[in-house]
Amino acid sequence: MFLKKFLLEYSTIITIAWALVIFILCATPGQYIPSTNWLELLSFDKFVHASLFFVLSCLFFVVGIKYKQPKTLFVFYFLLCVLYGGLLEIMQAKCFSNRSADWKDFVANSFGCILAVLFLKKLKHYLIS
Repeated sequence: MFLKKFLLEYSTIITIAWALVIFILCATPGQYIPSTNWLELLSFDKFVHASLFFVLSCLFFVVGIKYKQPKTLFVFYFLLCVLYGGLLEIMQAKCFSNRSADWKDFVANSFGCILAVLFLKKLKHYLIS
């Protein structure tokens, strides 16, 4: 009950804060990212990307549910999250120090967004009931 009320009450602020957390994580210079076996990092990294964008998409959907927005805005939120993931990858290649773009990260970001769409019905049920 508390979580539902908290999410609905602060959905916009939480969504913006989460998007900023993702930005900060993606903008962190490469030398400050913990080093590990590259095979372990590869699978864990993709899980992290998918999870971050799953949460971001869900938070956008909570905003849409809160304000009873039309389905077209949910599509917009989905596309916005996918675009954000792509732009961050481009920024990692062009703007952030010691970072590089990875199309597999973009796929993982997009996969997280798709999972959020599949989770949307359960999210609506949870928040509306």
